[in-house]
Amino acid sequence: MEFSIDSNFELNNDTKIPIFGLGTWDMYGNEVIKSVKWALETGYRLIDTASFYGNEEEIGKAIQESDIHREDIYLTTKVWDSDQGYDRTLKSFKNSIKKLKIDYIDLYLIHWPRSYRLETWKAMENLYDNGKIRAIGVSNFTINHLKELIGSSNHIPAINQVEFSPFLYQKDLLEYCNDKKIRLEAYCPLTRMQKFNNSILQEISKKYQKSPSQVLLRWGIQHGIIEIPKSSSRDHIIENANIFDFEIENQDIQSLDSVNENFRIVDDPCFYE
Repeated sequence: MEFSIDSNFELNNDTKIPIFGLGTWDMYGNEVIKSVKWALETGYRLIDTASFYGNEEEIGKAIQESDIHREDIYLTTKVWDSDQGYDRTLKSFKNSIKKLKIDYIDLYLIHWPRSYRLETWKAMENLYDNGKIRAIGVSNFTINHLKELIGSSNHIPAINQVEFSPFLYQKDLLEYCNDKKIRLEAYCPLTRMQKFNNSILQEISKKYQKSPSQVLLRWGIQHGIIEIPKSSSRDHIIENANIFDFEIENQDIQSLDSVNENFRIVDDPCFYE
């Protein structure tokens, strides 16, 4: 299948999401405003944030100041741990749309599977059923968390956003989500550059004359995963998007699959009961 920066994946509620976007964790003030504007100028249409990131106001400002219509931008935010629970989630949602200066959210996620996750999900279902959110999903959910949620709710999550790369190739989770028509979305897909010297990655990068970043992102796209690399560098924002003029051959995909070492940047969510 051919992809472009304008390509979308279909979600299980018959809406669509861009296959590629910008992550904004640990970016603040003018840095995040400039980064979002550069991304939009480059052709990105998916912007990912969270209430915990503390940059929703700046992202709202960047979107307002861009030449892109709101309906052409896919905006994701998340409810944080301390805001979980039915009433607190509704309040957190109102705070997020106020800061973002928008009247609806394209995708709203539970940030982590904390103890109030089921009550939080019911609040999100309410918001979704009332047209305030285009799609609802989760982040950092394991297979067990997903089974619990699906067994006690009216809506299956559209997205599960997790840490995912060849070095954290969660094949069982990917297969489970594919079976349930839950789309995986990858944060930290570039391992924060900590695995760029891997010999297999270097060899494949050389073969395709692409950077390690581009190979890692293309690997994810070819697995049907939404990629949201973070960058505050204009050059890197452009470089990361330049992954649609080549395709990794199956044998090289399999080679990258084989480098898995369960390498994590972020905490393992299996510790959340």
